[in-house]
Amino acid sequence: MSEARNLRKTTYRLYPTPKQAAALGALLRSHQQLYNAALEERISAWSKAGKSISYADQCKSLTLLRRDLPEWADAANCSSQQMTLRRLDKAFAAFFRRIKAGQTPGFPRFKSLGRFPGFSFKSHGDGWRFTPEEGWRHGSLRLSGVGQIRARGQARQGGDIRASDILHRDGRWYLSLTVAVASPERTRHADGAMAYDWGVETFLSGVTHADETIQINNPRWWQQEKDQIIRLQQAVSRKSNKRSNRRKKAVRRLAAARAKVARKRLDWAHQKTAALAGKYALVATEELTLKNMTRSASGTVDEPGAMVAQKAGLNREILDTAPGLFTSLFRYKVLETGGEWVDAPTRKLKPSQRCPQCWHVTKKQLSQRMHCCEQCGHQENRDTASARVVLRWALESISGQELAETGVYSSRETPSFAKHRVE
Repeated sequence: MSEARNLRKTTYRLYPTPKQAAALGALLRSHQQLYNAALEERISAWSKAGKSISYADQCKSLTLLRRDLPEWADAANCSSQQMTLRRLDKAFAAFFRRIKAGQTPGFPRFKSLGRFPGFSFKSHGDGWRFTPEEGWRHGSLRLSGVGQIRARGQARQGGDIRASDILHRDGRWYLSLTVAVASPERTRHADGAMAYDWGVETFLSGVTHADETIQINNPRWWQQEKDQIIRLQQAVSRKSNKRSNRRKKAVRRLAAARAKVARKRLDWAHQKTAALAGKYALVATEELTLKNMTRSASGTVDEPGAMVAQKAGLNREILDTAPGLFTSLFRYKVLETGGEWVDAPTRKLKPSQRCPQCWHVTKKQLSQRMHCCEQCGHQENRDTASARVVLRWALESISGQELAETGVYSSRETPSFAKHRVE
């Protein structure tokens, strides 16, 4: 029986020489031009003849183009160019899928070089080869037409290299590898349970099965770098000539400052989730719809919104905490350690409005930060009370007990951690 394998992404930073960086830039430009040419071909075929062009059709055109025009054959690897055509095909597939679903579609756009993220390769060895060093810490990338490029980084787990993406962000080059790794043995080493509620004032408020509370303060990455980023934004705005070298330098400085915030946020999220994941056999949280939470309050011309500036500031604070990123990192770490992850249904359970003691539901304004139950008199921090509701629901639903108030039922086998109850 073959060993089960998962696909995982791992990223290394590339350190090309100036000559190699110029060659990478030329490769990036050739892929950007191919993408735009393929998009133009699709648009023209539909507007002139009402004909749709498929990915296979464009691959055939690419073969003829490479045969008749040597500069296209010399510009990039054929399979890599096919991956660029595939990217455009996926963009059209997403466009039609949104139309079918009744969502707001976004027609594929022409890409400037600054907005073209990179290019991809398929089979390992076809125009590229990555050689990792011991323990998959650092390595080197051999790229056709570019040469051997030094790479630095650390993969959590090595495996069979399947594909790669060469990315250009903020003046830096990165190699993103797709690696097939052996599925980890999911052996549970902890027997506790916790639930948490995310917030802006306090990033995480949690409760454990042992009635311990966990609080993680909001690091407020945007606030830490806000003054510098605003100055850099103003410097870009003052330079109206988009072709000037000074404006390009200002744009690079602004991008570097924003990238620094993103790296700090990601590193912090990895550290916090790794510290928590190995401690608990069950982690529960409520489902969040970030798109709805960060929706603009500006409204329309006929029905203008209220408190638009305040809502915009709140949206900025919400996005700065990146709860979706934190949850996705936390989830896969918990599952890899053999634990169980539970998403509580927010609309049915109403964690922020339900009393964790008597289960009574009372509507609260967002400004009310204390839970005060009008039925049993229980008082507690609102976020902690919400986490306690989620934990109680998770433990009882996991153990097969019914909660008629929520309308959610479960008949799964009772795991060892379900003996913990929150009363």
